[in-house]
Amino acid sequence: GEISIGGRVVNTMAPKDRDIAMVFQNYALYPHMTVGANMAFALKLKSIDRAEVAARVARAADILGLTPYLGRYPKQLSGGQRQRVAMGRAIVRDPQVFLFDEPLSNLDAKLRVQMRTEIKALHQRLRTTTVFVTHDQVEAMTMADRIVVMNAGRVEQVGTPLDLYDRPANRFVATFIGSPAMNLIEGIAEGSGVRAGDLRLPCAVALAPGRAVGYGIRPEHLGVLGGPAPGALPATVTVVEPTGPETLVFLALGPVAVVALVRERREFQPGQAVWLQPDPGYVHLFDAGTGARI
Repeated sequence: GEISIGGRVVNTMAPKDRDIAMVFQNYALYPHMTVGANMAFALKLKSIDRAEVAARVARAADILGLTPYLGRYPKQLSGGQRQRVAMGRAIVRDPQVFLFDEPLSNLDAKLRVQMRTEIKALHQRLRTTTVFVTHDQVEAMTMADRIVVMNAGRVEQVGTPLDLYDRPANRFVATFIGSPAMNLIEGIAEGSGVRAGDLRLPCAVALAPGRAVGYGIRPEHLGVLGGPAPGALPATVTVVEPTGPETLVFLALGPVAVVALVRERREFQPGQAVWLQPDPGYVHLFDAGTGARI
């Protein structure tokens, strides 16, 4: 195959000639150099005019809020500031492509959220193609224009974040995208529903009876009722995780463990009997053999 950047095939080019800038997971800053020197280093290796180097470093520092720190050393910076320096070192090169290799994995939870926003805002400002590698599907959903989901070296699906969330191509994508993950119950098609042991799960699509399928439904499409209703399934609360704006309710639906997301302010207790009502219009069915979405 061929790798083209800006219409130029780069397969046989040396990495330094491909016009790509890399941001590493561990920052890879030179500890004996100041912030300004770290950002300028690659440009000096290319023998770029000193005034041009200073102008590029000043511009990148302004974009990233690093101007007050140009004279400091990496050991004098926080994790988020070091990550900004690594990004600044890439920005000054003005490349055609940025490569980010899990750049937020070494940061604490609060700083990861902040840096996600900063990187997305930076991309909107620079408009430079960026390939961002991550194992965190929340990072992918919140930051990407397009997501490529890979599994064991294979591309499973390519699309916008909401395309992948609403129309996953297979079981792997369905359970990988979304937090908490999609509920998946194994069963047998039975008219406009799926039979899973003693449970009859509703869906909007009628399949040939007897076909083995995976019945998928996201937690927000699983209603939790305080009493019985037509089509509702008896369940027992096992764990409750309030997050503030919403509550995650983990339940035993017969022998199957599921989770529901409740946005109303309601009290649940472990051991409490409730009834679950799946929304048939949001059910995903997957072939039991191939895992492909039906």
